[in-house]
Amino acid sequence: MNIGVLYSRVRVEEKMIFEALEARGLAYERIDDRRAIFDLADPGSWLSFDVVIERSLSYARGLYALQLLNAWGVPTVNTAHVAAVCGDKLATSAALARAGVPQPRMQVAFTHESALEAIEQIGYPAVLKPVVGSWGRLLAKINDRDAAEAILEHKETLGSYQHSIFYIQEYIEKPGRDIRLVMIDGEPVCAIYRASSHWITNTARGGEGEVCPVTAELGDIGRQAAAAVGGGVLAVDVLEDPQRGYLINEINHTMEFHTLAPTTGVDVGGRIVDYALKAARQPVLAEAQ
Repeated sequence: MNIGVLYSRVRVEEKMIFEALEARGLAYERIDDRRAIFDLADPGSWLSFDVVIERSLSYARGLYALQLLNAWGVPTVNTAHVAAVCGDKLATSAALARAGVPQPRMQVAFTHESALEAIEQIGYPAVLKPVVGSWGRLLAKINDRDAAEAILEHKETLGSYQHSIFYIQEYIEKPGRDIRLVMIDGEPVCAIYRASSHWITNTARGGEGEVCPVTAELGDIGRQAAAAVGGGVLAVDVLEDPQRGYLINEINHTMEFHTLAPTTGVDVGGRIVDYALKAARQPVLAEAQ
């Protein structure tokens, strides 16, 4: 068995994965995505890998690498299909809606004028998100029309086409926390509450982790969400709505777990490696490409 780990920087999570590989006596290669080269006409040494674990910080680098590897028949964790769905918030929302998985109300618009109308249809406060992004960056809680007009103008001025895809979500009055649920191979592994006095509760933004029991209800909505986006190794972010109960907020396909693993005591790195070994024995399906 020869395992590749594609990464951008060796963080705590990558160290945990390396340690898990070494503890199992597995041969593996560390692949820095800043130095990686893919020759479309000659896959070369890439075909020597039984499976590649993708841990790129860049969504684009990771996605394109996965697309090439899957096209060559190399199994990956996660697949290119899962990365494409989870790395784009609009694609995630569409997949959840298609599967009937509960989520906050959202709308999408393509112009300043239609976005303003969509925000007012959802009602204030509303949340404006970039379709691609992580760590809670560039999220905006919009409290009134003046704020909406200013933020929409700023996004238009930024110029990138992605800033003209206006992803608008209703604001959920959560109880000062959200839930990060780890799903591996379609089953819940562990979960934490991420608590913060700020409305953004990501641990990357200062949110504090506390063990969250994985109840039957939480596990069930996690299974639904994982199935909707294609399964694999996922972090499912769940909101608690006072009236509707659990709602899926986002799903991450290259999750960080530096807070979650020590808080829960679960060897998440080891569980990822064990899943990768299982994935190595499976053919790469067409939809994974």
